[in-house]
This record gives sequence, C-alpha cells and structure tokens, in this order.
Amino acid sequence: MALTHQQCIDIKTLLIVSLKKKFQNYKPEPSSMPFHTRLLGRDRMALFSFIHSLNTNFGSSIFEPVAKAIANSNFRNVWLKQNAGSSISAKAHEAIQIIMDNLSTATSMPNKVNEINVIREAAQKGSIKNVKLTKVDIKLESKSGEIYLIDIKAAKPNMGEFKGYKRTLLEWVAATLAEDAETQINTLIAIPYNPYEPHPYARWTMRGMLDLNEELKVADEFWDFLGGTGTYIQLLDIFERTGIELRPEIDNYFSKYTK
Repeated sequence: MALTHQQCIDIKTLLIVSLKKKFQNYKPEPSSMPFHTRLLGRDRMALFSFIHSLNTNFGSSIFEPVAKAIANSNFRNVWLKQNAGSSISAKAHEAIQIIMDNLSTATSMPNKVNEINVIREAAQKGSIKNVKLTKVDIKLESKSGEIYLIDIKAAKPNMGEFKGYKRTLLEWVAATLAEDAETQINTLIAIPYNPYEPHPYARWTMRGMLDLNEELKVADEFWDFLGGTGTYIQLLDIFERTGIELRPEIDNYFSKYTK
C-alpha cells in the first residue's frame, strides 16, 4: 500500500471538511433559467450549479491539500502557494526569451535538462531585475535536497495557454537559480486526472512546447510521484468511499430544491 492508514484517514477527513464547508457557504447563482429548470427540475439545476462552483476551486481546496497530505511522507518538506523567487538576472531573461523564440518557431524541440543548464549558466549574470511571478502551487524538497516546483492545471488546458505555462516554468528556474545557482531544480505541470480515460492523454498538443518526460505528469504519474506506486488507485478509492458515506447528506441538502 502506497498510502498509510493514517494518510487515508487524513485525506478522507480533508474531503469531508472541505465539502461540508462548501455546502455551508454555497449560494446558488441567482440567474434564472426557466426552460432548463422546468425540463430538468430545480434540484438537478442546483446540483449542476454546485458542481460548476466546486470545479472552479477544486485545485486549491481539494487537489493541493490532498497532494500535501500524500507527499509529506516521501519528501523532506512540502509547501503550498509559494513564491519561486523575486528576481531574475538580465542574462537569464535573455536566455528564456531565446528558448521561447526557438520553441515557437520550431527551431528546436523542448529539452528541459539543456534549458536548465543554459539558464543556470546565466542565472547570476547581468543586472538583477525584480519580478512578480506566478505562485507555485506545490513546492517539494526531496530527502536529497532536490527541489520540485509544480503548477496544477485543469484537465483540458487550452492549447494557446501552453506557451505561457512554459515561460512560467522557465522563470521559476531562473528565479530559483538567481538565489542559488547550485540548486537542483525541477519545474512541472501536473494534471490531476485524464479526462480521456481509458484512452491516453492527448499529450501531442503540448509536444512542441513542453518536454513531456521532464515537465508533465498526468493522473497516476502525478499522484504516484508524490506517494509511490499505487497511490492514484488508492486515492480514487478514498474519494469513492467518502462520497458514498456523504451521499445521504448530499441528497438531503439538494432535496430542499425540489420544493
């Protein structure tokens, strides 16, 4: 078993507390949809609205704390919502722009190891520029001191957003190395589940911008990376068992919308 008994309890408790808090604070959208409501029923429309509301912050309210609970046993340190750094050198900024230009024009293919080496060489050269970077969703420090900065993304990111994702990952590298050029750094995009199952995730859409082996972890790759082989399957089971336990309470909550 990848997850300990205590981790399973902690994750279940986290899910229950998060969902109950959502019920307490949830207020359905005031918009009127008379045709939908009459066709499907107020309770189904309320459930639809609730799920949509839950999806908007599922990453921060569910996936991030669950990831932390899982990773705590395998990594020396785990943090949520961290700053990657506050400055990037002028030379590193130039190096990032060259990398992005080459990828955008397909002059070169993504190679994260080489890209990090190029940025490391430039990380403390030239003037230092203050920057405000996207916050890191999950920061991990391995037991050997290696750093992982992870950005959790939606299951079906827009193709046009990949360029921005790539720049963010490279800027995190530059900001980290500006503080300590010897840091062993990894930056990753994590997608918590594969919406195309049982078919493979459509990685081809990212191939020209992301190094698929070094910068992307989808579904079991992500969760098993955090907790060990089998974590993803265990996690799905925890979600299912928790949902079954909460079902009477959920049904009772939405029953008021049948009136």
